[in-house]
Formats: sequence, structure tokens, C-alpha cells
Amino acid sequence: MGLFQRTNCKTMSNRTSIPDVYEQTKSGRRKARTSALFEKQLVTGALRRSAVMLDPRSMAKNPVMFVTEAGAVLTTLIAAGNAFTGKGHLTYTVAVALILWLTVLFSNFAEALAEARGKAQTDSLKRTRRNTVARKVTNGREESVNSDELQEGDRVVVLAGEIIPGDGEIVEGAAMVDESAITGESAPVVREAGGDRSGVIGGTRVISDRIVIRISVSAGNTFLDRMIALVEGAIRQKTPNELALTVTLAGLTLAFLLVTGSLWPIGKYFGMTLPVPTLVALLVCLIPTTIGALLAAIGLAGMDRALSANVLAKSGKAVELAGDIDTLLLDKTGTITIGNRQASDYFPLPGIGLERLALIAMQASFGDQTPEGKSIVALAEKMLDVKPSLESEGKTVPFSAQSRMSGIDFPDGRSFRKGAPDTLIRYCQKQGGTVPDMLQELVDDVARKGMTPIVVAEGPELLGVVALSDILKPGIADRFSRLRSMGLRIVMVTGDNPLTAAAIARDAGVDDYIAEARPEDKLQYIRKEQEQGRLLAMMGDGTNDAPALAQADIGVAMNSGTQAAKEAGNMVDLDSDPTKLIEIIEIGKQLLMTRGALTTFSIANDIAKYFAIIPAMFVLAIPGLGVLNIMRLASPESAILSSLIFNAIIIPLLIPVAIRGVRYRPMGADTMLRKNLLIYGVGGVVAPFIGIKLIDMALALTGLV
Repeated sequence: MGLFQRTNCKTMSNRTSIPDVYEQTKSGRRKARTSALFEKQLVTGALRRSAVMLDPRSMAKNPVMFVTEAGAVLTTLIAAGNAFTGKGHLTYTVAVALILWLTVLFSNFAEALAEARGKAQTDSLKRTRRNTVARKVTNGREESVNSDELQEGDRVVVLAGEIIPGDGEIVEGAAMVDESAITGESAPVVREAGGDRSGVIGGTRVISDRIVIRISVSAGNTFLDRMIALVEGAIRQKTPNELALTVTLAGLTLAFLLVTGSLWPIGKYFGMTLPVPTLVALLVCLIPTTIGALLAAIGLAGMDRALSANVLAKSGKAVELAGDIDTLLLDKTGTITIGNRQASDYFPLPGIGLERLALIAMQASFGDQTPEGKSIVALAEKMLDVKPSLESEGKTVPFSAQSRMSGIDFPDGRSFRKGAPDTLIRYCQKQGGTVPDMLQELVDDVARKGMTPIVVAEGPELLGVVALSDILKPGIADRFSRLRSMGLRIVMVTGDNPLTAAAIARDAGVDDYIAEARPEDKLQYIRKEQEQGRLLAMMGDGTNDAPALAQADIGVAMNSGTQAAKEAGNMVDLDSDPTKLIEIIEIGKQLLMTRGALTTFSIANDIAKYFAIIPAMFVLAIPGLGVLNIMRLASPESAILSSLIFNAIIIPLLIPVAIRGVRYRPMGADTMLRKNLLIYGVGGVVAPFIGIKLIDMALALTGLV
């Protein structure tokens, strides 16, 4: 049978392949993975958890709230003593104790609510994990075994409608797979043998065709198992910045503890005895209880936002580090451009027929399973009204990122090749061929138009160029402009020649580019930038990306990629969206902004509390301090209780900010600092003045003080 058969063009155009179906269904919307902030079930669980967290061993992890709880215990004991002896201000002391306990409970509730949201994610994953019956292939025969008995290296057959029994690589066939249980994406995705779309996940469902899978991990170590373990383990991890801030807050707490303790002898010197509940109230109002209460929730919420974006972070440190990234290494295809590069035209050299160039380019692309390679075949089919026969007369040479070319060798000694210009030129020169003067001019002309030139050769003879066309993603230049305003440097990585790369880089507005890049070039570039003190983030999906993913400060592996890539990265994007890296950076920056904003707000709060409590404590002994009572509070007791109440209720009021994050907009560091100081610094000073005064008025009207 001949290599080509004539076919009807109309029939060919109506043929629907699995990738076509994939593109048609890709528009399906992703299922919502986030829950309402104060969903009843989450709140109920968080309230129970808040009470359990009152255990001093748990509270000791947060020095600020541990001191607050100690103050609540001390004040409660004093109130009990007053009730037993009938001495002291029982109502006032009980009120102070009650407010202090509420402060601690509100803090615990904020952390427990954030934990509950993360736990809800793992619970949904656990429901996905199931034991199934697998069709294991042994010596060419199928046998039924439980999925938990599968070992690495086993081969299993999965038919349409069946659950994939374990993680693995497709070694035979192609299918549409429903991964919604893992990714939340309702549209099925294509998975096929060879290339970077061969990885499959246990627990997902095959909805068409038949595939043979080689199991890559034993039961208990699947991707789903690791997802659950990572999310559960990351929930309680503290990041380096969080630890540093905790130490700082502990230092401030110790300083205020010493200051408050020194007020007792000062009061004695002025002939007055300061009640212990009042000293405790002063201490709690002065230490940074707001950020101390919300610090854990902020970190947990960062993990939750990453999960809501369908990004699995292997630690909270990875999410936080994303906010400090200053260089983005982005693949051109799929990130900067649409990613659907298609062969658009053939440009033969003088003396070479168009049909000959198209036929040889087509045959040389049989070993290239990338979308680009398939498009070269499709263009030849359309132009020449031919299609490959089912039986090939030659041995294909597969395309790889290292060789950067593909081809076919025939028994009669003929060999066809197509690939990157520099690669094909070197190949032909080794075969004893010469490079026509017109070739470089043709390559440069195609490249200057922003298209990718692919050179075709028969043996040592260079025949011409195939042009691959792609377009920039809408709005990508504006998005890069906003990222640069934040101080980020954007580097485009592409296998295109320098002229094509320069044209696309200019139109997209990137800062730098790496042309004719091989996987090892990414690794070398990352190391060079890191030696200069920069933090880099990159995304990859292939085994050849694994070294660079492991070396990068943030390495995001695509879920559709190989197992090696997912093991190497410190994040996995379940959507396999090349643009997700930009969203991850924004999540990290939002986390840092939220922590900084609420820390500023918490410390600024102390100014108003100072003007409320200090005059109330000493005004009887030192009448001159009355001038500091600028809020004109009703009484010393009212001033102290109003400050304590505001200090407590501000915590639950700020829980939505801590969990959802402050509103993020790309801007320069200086602009961002000024904005946060204005909103959260000045706001942190003004809000307590207003809040304490309103609470004081309410207490006075009710006659409680």
C-alpha cells in the first residue's frame, strides 16, 4: 500500500479528533471550590474548635494571645475571690474577665475558621479517593485486582466509563478524561500516549476510548494521597516571615508587660493602688492583639486562596515566597501567545516545487506529536488533497526538545527532516550539504513577521521553510505593564529563533527573552539570576523541565504534565493553565500585603487606647492628666471597658479581611506603602477613637458603668 492515498477534502474537514473535542469542551466552567465565608457548617465547627484551642499548650504557640489568656485566667480568679469575700468591684472585674475571654475566643475562632476552610478542601479530596477494581495486564492477559494492590510498573487497561485505578503514564491509546473530582474543571481533557499529556491521576474517570496505563506509584502514594497529606500538613506550618513577625510581636508583648508591671510601684508612689484587672486591661489593650489574633488566619487563608485557584502548594512558604518573586520566566507558547501555533504557509527555495516541499514536510512531521507537527500534516492534507496511509513505509524519528527536529528514514536510504533552522542547517552540513544563500533571507523574513520558521530538508538538501503562526493573548501587554510597575522583571522563553523571539518580545512588552531555548538553558539562566540575588518563578510540564522547576524559587508544575515535573515543583496547577503563574504571584503579594496592612492597623490602634486608658487610671491621683482625656469618656471604668470591648470586637470584624485578603492592585512598592499607611495606618488611629467613644456612649446610656 502506498504512503499516501487520495481523499475527499470535505471528508477530511469534517473529521473530529480528540484534540478538537478537547478544544470544544474547554469552555466548560470550573466548579466552584470555595465556600461562603461564614457558612453554617464551617462556623459551627470553628466555634467548637475555638473552645478546644483554649488549652494553654495550644495557646503557647501564639505569645500575644497566651498573655491575653493568662490575663483572663488571673482576672477570673480575682472575680471569684471578690464574689467569695464580698470585697472589690465584682461587676467591673467580671466584665473585664468576660471581655478578655471573648478576645481569646475571637482569636481562636479566626484561626479555626481558616483551618475549617482548608479542611473542607481535604474532605472533598478524601471523598474522591476510592478503592476500585483494576484490569491488570499480566503476560498479555487481563486479571481483575483491587486498586490498592497495584504496584509501580504494573500495566492496567481502562475503558470508557471506568475509574482510573492509580497514578500513571498512558503507554497506549488516547482518551478524554473527566478530572473534575480533582481539578473542579467540568470539561473533560485529552490524555494520550507520548508527549507531555500522558500523565493521569487515580480517581479520575475515562469517558471515551480505551487506554493502557503504566502505574507510576504504589497505592497510598498517589497524587491524591499526597494532595491530602500536603494540604493537611501545610495547614499548621509557619512560614519564615510569619515566624519572624511572631518573634517581633513576642518582643513587643514582653516590653509592654514590663511597662505595665512598672505602673504598680508608680501608682504606689502617687498614693494610689491600681487594681490588677485594670493593669491587665491596659496590658491587653497595648499589646498587638489584633494582628496576634489574625496572624495564623492570614497564613492559612493564603493557602486557601491558592487552593481556590486550583493550585496545590506543597507548603505555606511557597505561597508566601511567591509574593517576593522579582523575575518571571514564562514560556511563550500558551502564556504570552494563544499557544495554538499552526502551520500557515510553505515557502520553497528557488527551484523547489511547492508540492515537493509540502509532501516532505508532511512525512517529516509523522514523528512529531506536538500540535505544531500535526498542523504541518493537516496543512499538507488540505493543500494536496492527500492523507497518510495507515501503513507507513519508513521509520519515524520522533521530535524532542533536545533534538528540536523530527523526520522519517526509508529503507531505500532516503531521509526527510524538519526542525529549527539552526538544527537543520547543522544536520545538513554534517551530511555534506550546502546552505543556499536564500535560506537565511527566507528564515529572517518569516521571523520578522512574528512567525516561527521551520526548515525542511531531504537528506543534505535544504528545501524551504514552513511558517507557524501564533498571536498574542489579548491584553497580555497591559498585564505585563502592571507587573513591571510592581518591580517584576518578565523573561520570555521560546524555542523560536532570535528574530521571531525579538518580534514577539517587542509586541508583548517583556523585559528579556531566551531564544532557541533548550531545557538546560532555562536551568542555566535560573542559576545565573539567583547568583545575582534574584528570586525566580517558572512553570513547566515535561520531564525535561524538572531540573529547572526544582532549581527555581517557585516551580509550578502543570497537572497535565509528567510525574517528574510534578515531583520537582513546589506547586502544582490543577488546571494546567500556563498563565496561572501570574495569578500565583498576585496571591503571594496579596498575602504579604494583608499581613503588613493588619500589622500596621494593629499597632496604630494602640495610640487611641493609650489616650483612653492612661488618663482613666491616673486622673484621680494626677488631675493634670485629665487633659489627655480628649475623647471625654464618661468614667474611668467606662474608658477601660470601652477600650477592651473595642479591642475584642475588632477581631471578628477583621476576619473577612484576613481570610479574603486586602484588595490587590498591581502598583509600585512606594505607591503601595503610601496607600497602606494612609488606609491602615491613619485608619488604625482614627477607628479606635470613633469606636471607643461610641461604646462609651452606649455604656453610659445603659447605666452599666
